Amino acid sequence: MGTAAGPGFDTEALRRGIEGQDAAALLSLYADDAEMRIVDRNTQPSHPMVMHGRDQIREMLEDVYSRDMTHKLEECVVQADHVAYTESCQYPDGVKVLANSMMSLRDGKIVDQTVLQAWDEES
Repeated sequence: MGTAAGPGFDTEALRRGIEGQDAAALLSLYADDAEMRIVDRNTQPSHPMVMHGRDQIREMLEDVYSRDMTHKLEECVVQADHVAYTESCQYPDGVKVLANSMMSLRDGKIVDQTVLQAWDEES
């Protein structure tokens, strides 16, 4: 995995934030006017969850990374001002979550992110 994409974006900082469950460190990677969309079983493509700006993104990150679960950055690909990564998570009861993100950067900060995520379903 590379260490930088454009000015100031550090993929190792992304890894440390995700795996260290450090919402503040992750938030520092976002531009003030960033937008994040999440698509999953509950917020489908026609009606994704959309967060505008760092305050709304911070609330979501603090919620996710405060949960009793593990997070791992599996893969990260950087090309010019775009970053894509896969994150795997697991709750203590064994339920797994897999998320893929595609991000656009401006001046090394995340300005746009789309997250597709799936959970284990009860059978």
